[in-house]
Amino acid sequence: MAKLPDFNSFHRENILQAIFKDKFARVAFFILIILYLTVFMADFISPYSKDYSNRDKAYCPPSKIYIINEKGQLSLPYTYNYKRYFDKENFETKYIEDKTIKYKVKYFSKGKKYKIFGFIPFDRHFYNTEKGGELYLLGTDINGRDNFSRLLYGGQISLTIGFLALLVSFPLGMLYGGISGYFGGKVDFIMMRIAEAIMSIPSFYLLIILASILPANMTSVQRFTLIVLILALIGWAGFSRVVRGMVLSIKKREFVLASEAIGASDMRIIVKHILPQTLSYVIVAITLSVPSYILSESGLSFLGLGIQQPDASWGNMLKEGQEFINIISRPWLLTPGFLIFVAVLSFNVIGDTIRDAVDPNSKER
Repeated sequence: MAKLPDFNSFHRENILQAIFKDKFARVAFFILIILYLTVFMADFISPYSKDYSNRDKAYCPPSKIYIINEKGQLSLPYTYNYKRYFDKENFETKYIEDKTIKYKVKYFSKGKKYKIFGFIPFDRHFYNTEKGGELYLLGTDINGRDNFSRLLYGGQISLTIGFLALLVSFPLGMLYGGISGYFGGKVDFIMMRIAEAIMSIPSFYLLIILASILPANMTSVQRFTLIVLILALIGWAGFSRVVRGMVLSIKKREFVLASEAIGASDMRIIVKHILPQTLSYVIVAITLSVPSYILSESGLSFLGLGIQQPDASWGNMLKEGQEFINIISRPWLLTPGFLIFVAVLSFNVIGDTIRDAVDPNSKER
C-alpha cells in the first residue's frame, strides 16, 4: 500500500526555507510582497485620490516623463500635459502633448492628508507634479480617472478578499471535518452527504444568482462583505472532506487514545489535539485556495455583479478592456488583467512549492 504523505513532518522545515530554496517560488514570494506593500500604501504611492476624476481627459494616454531636456542635457524629471483635440478626418478624439509648459515631477511632496494603517496621520506623497500638472502613469479611463491610482486602491479589494473568505471557510471546514471524522458512523455519513450536496452546487453560477439579487442601493463595502461571506459559505465543503480523511487516521494515534483515557471531552480532543495536527496541510490548502477567491471576485466584478463603480477592483476595471477598440488602441486598460494573472500565478507557484516540501513524492507523480 502506498504510504500517505506525512504532513506533520513539515513542521520540522521552515516554510520560508522551502520557498527560498526554489528560485521560482522565491521570485513569486517577492512579487506578492511587492504587490501587497504597494496596494496597502496606496495613499502614499498614488498621485491621486480614489475619488479623483477629470472628465476632460477621458481615455488620456500614459504621460511621458522626461529626464533629458531639449538641449540633450540631463535634467530633473518633468512632464507635459496632454491637450485634447478632435480629428475630423478619422472622427475620433486624440491627444497631443502641450510642450509650452513643463511640469516638474516632485517627490515626497505635501498633498491630501490621510492615515497610515488607519491611525497615523500623514500628508506626504511619493510623487506628484507641480501645480497645474497632470501625471497619468497608466493613462485614464472613460471617466478621466487615473488608472494607476485606481489599480492600487482596487488591489486592496482584489488581494484581500481571498484571505477574508478563508477566515470564514477554513475554521468552519476544519471543525466540520474534524467532528465528522472523529465521531464516524452515522454522524460521519450524514455530515459528508451534506458536504457533498454543497459541493455539487455550481459555485460560480450560485455566486451570479446571489449577487444579482442583492439590493441595488447597497454600498460597495456592504457588497464586498456579502461577496466574502458567499465565497466562504460555498468553499468550506471540499476542504472539510480532506480534513475528515486526515482525522480518521489521526484519531487512532496514541496521544488521542491517551486523552480519551483521562476523560477529556470530545470537543477538547478534536480542537486541542487532532485539528492542530492538520495545520501543515491547511497551510498548503490556504495558499492554493487564495487564487480561486481572487478569480471569483474578479469574475463577478467583471460581470457587473461584484464591486460597483465608482469604487475600484481589478475585476470591474478590466471590464473596460473587453471592447475591441480599447484592446487595440488603449492597451493600458488591460493592466488589471495582467496583475490578476501575476498574483494568481505567484500564489500557485508558492502553493506548489510548499506542497512539494510536504510531500516530496508528489514531484514524481
